[in-house]
Amino acid sequence: MYEQDYIIRLVKNLVKFVLKAFLKKEEAKYEYTDEENLSQTDLLHRRILDLISQGKINEAENLLFEEIDPNNIKYLELAIDFYNRINEMEDEFLEENNFSRKEVEEGLKDVLKEFGINM
Repeated sequence: MYEQDYIIRLVKNLVKFVLKAFLKKEEAKYEYTDEENLSQTDLLHRRILDLISQGKINEAENLLFEEIDPNNIKYLELAIDFYNRINEMEDEFLEENNFSRKEVEEGLKDVLKEFGINM
C-alpha cells in the first residue's frame, strides 16, 4: 500500500516537472491543435484513449512506444497525458487489466529517456 502511494506521488511529481520544465504547461492534458485537421499525434492520442477505455493499457503503452518520435514535442505531451491518466486510475482497474503502479513509473521514465530526459 505504501509503495503504491509512493509511486503515485513520484509519477505526479515527474509529470509536474516535465510539464513546467519542458512543455511550459500547467496541466497534463494533450491538446488538439486543429480539430478539423487532426495530426498524427492527435490520431494516436485518440487510438490510445480508445484502448485505455477498453482496459487495454499494455496495448496502449506499446502503441505509444511504437509510434513515438523524440524529435516532436507533441509526442512528449501525449506521453505525459497517457501516464498521468493511468496514474490517476484506481489500483483495482489497473490490476484487472494487468498493469501495475511500477509499470506506470518505469514506462514514464522510459519515455522520458526517449526524449533525452534521464530521471
